[in-house]
Amino acid sequence: MERGGARGFLPAFAHFATQAIHAGQEPEQWRSGAVVPPISLSTTFKQQGPGQHAGYEYSRSGNPTRNCLEKAVAALDGAKYCLAYASGLAATLNITHLLKAGDTIICMDDVYGGTNRYFRKVAMKLGLNVVFVDCTKMECLEAAITPETKLVWIETPTNPTLKVIDIQACADVVHKHKDVLLVVDNTFMSAYFQRPLSLGADICMYSATKYMNGHSDVVMGLVSVNCDDLYERLKFLQNSLGAVPSPFDCYLCNRGLKTLQIRMKQHFHNALVVARFLESDSRVEKVIFPGLPSHPQHELVKRQCTGCPGMITFYIKGNLKHAAAFLKNLKVFALAESLGGYESLAEHPAIMTHSSVPAEDREALGISDTLIRLSVGLEDEEDLLEDLDQALKAAFADHKA
Repeated sequence: MERGGARGFLPAFAHFATQAIHAGQEPEQWRSGAVVPPISLSTTFKQQGPGQHAGYEYSRSGNPTRNCLEKAVAALDGAKYCLAYASGLAATLNITHLLKAGDTIICMDDVYGGTNRYFRKVAMKLGLNVVFVDCTKMECLEAAITPETKLVWIETPTNPTLKVIDIQACADVVHKHKDVLLVVDNTFMSAYFQRPLSLGADICMYSATKYMNGHSDVVMGLVSVNCDDLYERLKFLQNSLGAVPSPFDCYLCNRGLKTLQIRMKQHFHNALVVARFLESDSRVEKVIFPGLPSHPQHELVKRQCTGCPGMITFYIKGNLKHAAAFLKNLKVFALAESLGGYESLAEHPAIMTHSSVPAEDREALGISDTLIRLSVGLEDEEDLLEDLDQALKAAFADHKA
């Protein structure tokens, strides 16, 4: 890692750490002059006269603690506005409510299982048409767009196979068509490593549960935009649908942002060490990590990102028995869903996070019984490597790989 960012990647976004600490946090906004924004638990706010309020009426419609968080995230995304929601899927729900029955959504074929489930089993039943397309191929995206298409949904890198999509190229294709929005799920990268809005996206969204909060103790969603009209429509939906986060969760996420820069740097460092270890191990069939030169879109990652997060996917040799034995024998890595916290996690996508994806689709996407997803945390690298090595030994204890 160099001072300005990772070698060969985009330079680090200027003033990131300073904005994470100070944007939206001005002590002057509080009578007490509090340096740390207080947790405003009140659900209602006194008015000086009927309709004469000081910016807040009811906590669902607006909350001082949530406001601080939204301002900070907007600054980190290079955005004009940010809105916070009760979860990443609540953010997805609000974005989808921009559309009406009969509209079409084009979704990347390899996405978070919850996104796939919501589009297939909820949105489609409400009259929306959803088609799943490999958006790494611009010709496939272009061919899928029809007059009914109103939204294109991508995530990059994808979950769990870590395909990388050229955001700028997608934006160029999408915006040739009137009134089609491009949404980028930026959960895996965080605001520190990637700014989708600067690459042409209309909406940048997160499950802030992951890296943005970074401590595995908050469930939250975030949406950032630059367009005034889009913000007003989403703000109306935020209030009308009511899926807002609690002030306490906003406080925790706001605090998590203060260490986002140093956390992401360490996630990248540890992940690169782990990926290199796995790639050289004879018990591993294949490693997928965008930070490795072996990743097919490594050069694209370097062009549109400042670095890589701690997400690694790999195929263990053998079968489901070997994958299960490996996961059961981990000691530092916890066998658990989710990702992006300071602690290292491991999971089996086909059985866990992506079990709701139809089996034939999982097979086509490469989400097999031997696929394992790691969220590499902030522990000492030697302890992570030792844990992986002993779990691999346990998985192949009865015979050689």
